[in-house]
Amino acid sequence: MQVVRKASIFTFLLRKMKTVVGMVISNKMQKSVVVAVDRLFHHKLYNRYVKRTSKFMAHDEKDHCNIGDRVRLEPSRPLSKRKHWIVAEIVTKARIYQPPSPSASAAAPLDTNF
Repeated sequence: MQVVRKASIFTFLLRKMKTVVGMVISNKMQKSVVVAVDRLFHHKLYNRYVKRTSKFMAHDEKDHCNIGDRVRLEPSRPLSKRKHWIVAEIVTKARIYQPPSPSASAAAPLDTNF
């Protein structure tokens, strides 16, 4: 009977996992983000492509990710119960809406002649 070590099983799984690209949907935790990864597969019966979404927790060491950022994830050793990915890079930053400053609108005088 062959004894299989946990390290060899982990290295096998690590080699099987590929880098993925997804969208950050939550960054409320410290040094952690939740990333939604979409994938398409062909449904043989309906002869259509179906989109499925998987959510992965990933480690963000420097807390640079914001909601809406597109990031590349790389597999790593298990960092916690649900974290097995590390944010490798931010592919595109999200465009964040910034309302106009109130000082700019207050600078224009109003005509109040009655």
